Amino acid sequence: MFLRPRLKYFKTVVWLMIETPKASKASRELGGTLAGFAAYGIWGLFPLYWRQLSFVEPVQILAHRVFWAGLFCLVLLWSKGRFAEIRRLAKSGRTFGVLALSAIVVTFNWGMYIWAVNSGRIIESALGYYINPLLSVALGVLFFKEKADAWTRIAVGLASLGIIGAAAIYGSVPWVSILLATTFAFYGALKKNLGLEPLLGLTVETLIAAPFALLFLTLRQFQGSAGFIQQGFFTSLMLVLAGVVTAVPLLFFAQAANTISLQRMGFIQYVSPTGQLLLGMLVFGERPSPALMVAFAGVLGAVIIYIATRRKASD
Repeated sequence: MFLRPRLKYFKTVVWLMIETPKASKASRELGGTLAGFAAYGIWGLFPLYWRQLSFVEPVQILAHRVFWAGLFCLVLLWSKGRFAEIRRLAKSGRTFGVLALSAIVVTFNWGMYIWAVNSGRIIESALGYYINPLLSVALGVLFFKEKADAWTRIAVGLASLGIIGAAAIYGSVPWVSILLATTFAFYGALKKNLGLEPLLGLTVETLIAAPFALLFLTLRQFQGSAGFIQQGFFTSLMLVLAGVVTAVPLLFFAQAANTISLQRMGFIQYVSPTGQLLLGMLVFGERPSPALMVAFAGVLGAVIIYIATRRKASD
């Protein structure tokens, strides 16, 4: 009984994703919104997964994420008889080039996040993903002609002041937060610019990076320092499933990016850093430094202003 509502919700999200091309605009927007909540809800729980692999070299975890996610997506695409679409997409120079760029950006983001979580920087990474939605709003204005009212500009400015204040106290810029926020915001903008069907886009992205990941893992295997197999069955299984754990929320994310505005995405994104922040403080016992508290004050103040003024801005 307890699981039925959640299974019904998950099936609704998946159905709306599959039927998106045939659905009405309202249905597509609903599907995109539900997909966004699904993606960011899963990402908010990610620290629990990556901490189980904290004894494995972060670059190896990243390589396993890339390789197994690519294989998982390839199997899904093959099961739908859509292999030919990969060849057609590869012949499109511009589209393939943008996908290669998005593969580089998101791979860097994944690696930085794994390192941050397993280095005791969950709260710092959460700050990055609080900043990220405000960057998405700015990118929506700059590249997609989305309107930004005065309150939105005030919110972005306040968040910026928080980061500047944190840098002044810290003595340096909170670079982990900034890099995580910037790379994922640009990744979202690239996905929206392409507007590709989620599974196809993610498959090609991961396949572009997969050969490099496989080469690195092979070298580690020959060197005798690999986490796969040598660290036991449970670790090997966790590394393989990292591909599925990576691909599923990204499929949801791509669907959301294709069907709803970056400003709505910006609102939904707060689900993920809130989950990470709570896990960092309540589960892993992290405590934010004074500099991070200043940054959080500015960013959370911006979030409150942005959310509180959305109804007024839409009138």
